[in-house]
Amino acid sequence: MIKIKRIYEKYSADDGFRVLVDRLWPRGISKPHSHVDLWLKEIAPTNDLRKWFSHDAAKWKSFEIKYRKELQENKMLIETIKDLEKKHHTITLLFSAKDEQHNNAMVLQRFMLDM
Repeated sequence: MIKIKRIYEKYSADDGFRVLVDRLWPRGISKPHSHVDLWLKEIAPTNDLRKWFSHDAAKWKSFEIKYRKELQENKMLIETIKDLEKKHHTITLLFSAKDEQHNNAMVLQRFMLDM
């Protein structure tokens, strides 16, 4: 099972293995208290795509298409996520965006479910 959660939400043991999928470390979160098991920043959107999107909901559909294309080209990291899910059964993809409906973790979760 692959879940998503905003990193600022309270940690829960039900999260399973927690994977931060943002390219930048979240503001105000200390690494020792983050409960992040793995920071997989390489699976985040490229800097160019991240800056272009800039969390503008009007660009969401285009962002989703472009990011899915990046994910398709990143087979090794997708395999890493699959392997983590097999090993831990439940993984939670962590993100820091305020918008819980328009963020890279949501695209990544859907991408993994579509496979």
